[in-house]
Amino acid sequence: MKTSTLAITAILGGLSLALPACAKDGDSKTGTERSQRAAASHEQLVTLEVTSEGFVPSSFKVHAGHPVKLVVTRKVERTCATDIVIKDLKISAPLPLDKPVELTFTPTKPGKIRFACAMDMVAGEIVVE
Repeated sequence: MKTSTLAITAILGGLSLALPACAKDGDSKTGTERSQRAAASHEQLVTLEVTSEGFVPSSFKVHAGHPVKLVVTRKVERTCATDIVIKDLKISAPLPLDKPVELTFTPTKPGKIRFACAMDMVAGEIVVE
């Protein structure tokens, strides 16, 4: 009899510990709401290179409302693209040879965002969906 009581007590105690863990820190959001919130915080990683062809790729897609980490590496010495300028986002950064440069931003609305070298000769676009 004592063994059965102890077993039932242990099972109920285990359930009382497991059930609150399902609520995830007392979060009352539904699974869908938590998934949407998690998706909104996912960073989009885009790698871009400066080659003899210019920015490669010259166009890429990202999602509005999601943070973007743009990693740009200049691979050629002779180019006017020694800087990257994204005027609409007020971003400007030097691109040292063979050193990745990380730029982070969150596009807020769909559309196209142009980026270019400092002389505005070599360019590309970010397509925000």
